Amino acid sequence: MDPLLVESYQLDQSDIFPLISRNNRLVAAGSLDTGKGRFPVKVPSVYQSITDILEQPIKARGDRVITFGQVATIRRSFKDPVSYAYLNGAPAISLEIKKRPGENLIALVEGIKSQIDAKRSQWPASVSVLYTWDASEHVEMMLSDLQNSVLIAVILVVIVIVALLGLRTAALVGISIPGSFLTGILVLAVFGYTINMVVLFSLIMAVGLLVDGAIVVTEYADRAMSEGQHRQQAYALAARRMAMPIIASTATTLAAFAPLLFWPGIVGEFMKYLPITLIATLSASLVMALIFVPVLGSWWGGPRPVTPEIRQRYLGMEKGDLSGLTGWTASYIKLLRLALEHPWKIVLLASALALLVFWGYGRSGLGSEFFPEVEPEGITVTLRSDGDLSLDEKDLLVRQASERLIDVSGLESLYVRVGGEEELGRLRLNLIDWQYRPDHKQISREIEQRLSILAGVEVEIQPDKDGPPVGKDLVLELSSQNPEELPGLIKQLRKIVEENPAFLNVDDTAPRAGIEWRLAVDRSKAARFGADATLLGNTVQLVTNGLRVGEYRPDDVDDEVEIRVRFPKEQRNLQRLQSLRVQTALGTVPIRNFVTLEPKPRVSVISKVDTLQTLTLSADMQQGYLLSLELPKLLEQIREQKLLPESVLLNVRGENEEQEESSAFLSKAFALALFVMAIILVTQFNSFYQAFLILTAVLFSTVGVLLGLMIAQKPFGVVMSGIGVIALVGIVVNNNIVLIDTYNRLRRQGLSQIDAILTTGAQRLRPVMLTSVTTILGLLPMVLEINLNLIDRSIEFGGPSMQWWSQLATVVAGGLAFATLLTLVMTPCLLRLNRREARIDYCNRQVQG
Repeated sequence: MDPLLVESYQLDQSDIFPLISRNNRLVAAGSLDTGKGRFPVKVPSVYQSITDILEQPIKARGDRVITFGQVATIRRSFKDPVSYAYLNGAPAISLEIKKRPGENLIALVEGIKSQIDAKRSQWPASVSVLYTWDASEHVEMMLSDLQNSVLIAVILVVIVIVALLGLRTAALVGISIPGSFLTGILVLAVFGYTINMVVLFSLIMAVGLLVDGAIVVTEYADRAMSEGQHRQQAYALAARRMAMPIIASTATTLAAFAPLLFWPGIVGEFMKYLPITLIATLSASLVMALIFVPVLGSWWGGPRPVTPEIRQRYLGMEKGDLSGLTGWTASYIKLLRLALEHPWKIVLLASALALLVFWGYGRSGLGSEFFPEVEPEGITVTLRSDGDLSLDEKDLLVRQASERLIDVSGLESLYVRVGGEEELGRLRLNLIDWQYRPDHKQISREIEQRLSILAGVEVEIQPDKDGPPVGKDLVLELSSQNPEELPGLIKQLRKIVEENPAFLNVDDTAPRAGIEWRLAVDRSKAARFGADATLLGNTVQLVTNGLRVGEYRPDDVDDEVEIRVRFPKEQRNLQRLQSLRVQTALGTVPIRNFVTLEPKPRVSVISKVDTLQTLTLSADMQQGYLLSLELPKLLEQIREQKLLPESVLLNVRGENEEQEESSAFLSKAFALALFVMAIILVTQFNSFYQAFLILTAVLFSTVGVLLGLMIAQKPFGVVMSGIGVIALVGIVVNNNIVLIDTYNRLRRQGLSQIDAILTTGAQRLRPVMLTSVTTILGLLPMVLEINLNLIDRSIEFGGPSMQWWSQLATVVAGGLAFATLLTLVMTPCLLRLNRREARIDYCNRQVQG
């Protein structure tokens, strides 16, 4: 609308909207019943083209009618831009697509690409389509790496079983792997879950666990067949004899993982697939070990070829005669006999070693972290600046930054988006595969160096993070009932954080420099002129975004098109805002008669927490620093400087809050797992002492966890290491249950305490070593961060998926290796310290004497 014509015709802006809305509609006027028929009556007056709007009367005086076409230029146009996009320096139209929770990402991307390919033939040849960030490629790569790890783990486990138990027995044990895997996947499908990287790693961890029961059964049956029993009798005896120990060991393992199902928060939602998968596969492995493996073994199993001497040795071992032992078993029994002569010394030595390892880890400075650091697929650069910049001014600054990054090392594509409420824009650097580019730390330093010349621009460099979204590493909240004191305090706090070399990408929510124009209405003066705030607001919108007066639906579009009325672009400025006139009953009145135009500091968002106005400061951790070590130092520095008055509350949020929540939950889950295990063990053995003995081995296994982390020089991950410790609890208990169950059976057969302990060690050495070695071998590729691709015949070291799971695998493997030594040495020594058993032996000897 031409403002001069509006004033000349004395058009009232308040009349425009009702005119449009009352005429641009389809009126259903009821139905007409003539007695010979019934007919609906409608009044169609919907705009169908621009011509209808041009011919719309907006004022009538006598015989003269004024239409929109006389005072306005009407055309179809685009909405005002709110952002610009560039790809590799060229203008682009971008479509950013996010999947809904629970949807299959790979299938989604394939469907999008197929639809685009079907439409491409209809587009001009000059239009090119590029996929700048295809998350499905990253997911497929991680899934491929984990699938390779599953395959390698299965192969390594089968090789060990074949070497120690023979081909037939190894085949029986191997059957439990696909059977348990398929059952676990079936359970996931029933609950509506899809395969993801957490599920695949759970399968890797399960490889060594789910064969434990099958190994115990087949090893016992193999020894029984070597003693001369028929395979049907041997496998029936093995299933019957080992049923309770296997059920108890599986129950304790499930008790360790079950509390993880109730993990709260974002992290719990992310990691819930691990306990679900493990519980499903381990439950299936119990059925495989006690039903399928014995049935198949009785039909197809067979013993390893043994000499008569070996057969006599097995028969003598059943009766406590260990004189015929040779090889590793004889060496172990010799060592165990020596340890049983000094049980207190062994226990004290193990305790001293545990204290030494705890002290060493505390002194190592490795600290703790929330999630492990993984080589990212890309880097996001966010540019911010103070001031009221127009979109074109932002575009100029962002394009200057993109020109400096177009040839950065390792860059595959550069996607730039200009605009945003609190930022100039964002630059997305998609990197080539990690094998063919420098480390992301080096690339980040190069980006920082290249953008350092941009004066007045705040640069935030953020590599991609895998795992659940938890925001920035550090978030500090300042809350107060006196909001005016917060901006100054947040600036002082920001200065402290920025001066700390451990933090980068510091940002805060304090009001940024900028103004907003406020039209202060004097209501008394406005009333004298017959004006009000609504009339003023409608008139002002003609200078800003335009007054929305209706919609219409052209034939060539699917959605409604807005009808907005506003002044021409050259008339939309601050000068026109000051000289505006409004049409009132008293005629055309300049707004300056009752309005004062005031510039005020801009206020974009006011945040409140628990009714208190709040400002936040956020930051990321610099490479090589850990939040768990630096946060206490920062808080102590704030306290020493007495920066915050008593009226201001300081809360620590961000990753630290998620970390503390997860740490508290895992501690409770660990305690609950120990409690449930204690109930199971007391029920199984009817002995508080033996239950306490097994739980002691569980606590000592954490020494191996810290020892493994120190050797690998990895920090203790709250999530990954915490899950590893809980998983380790269930694994360590298994070996001890089988060991003590055999000891109790030998005691019931009349063997003395010493003979029962030694015979137990001789009989259970092989299955204990097998179950431990298979679990460790299953995790070994992850521990060493090696990806062996048997299909492509390639080897990769330190891939992203390996980095992601290496910490958890290291915890389980290191803890299990140490716990196995404890099981074979310290558990027998603790059994020897049971004075009640010793008194029973003494009484038996007295009776026999």
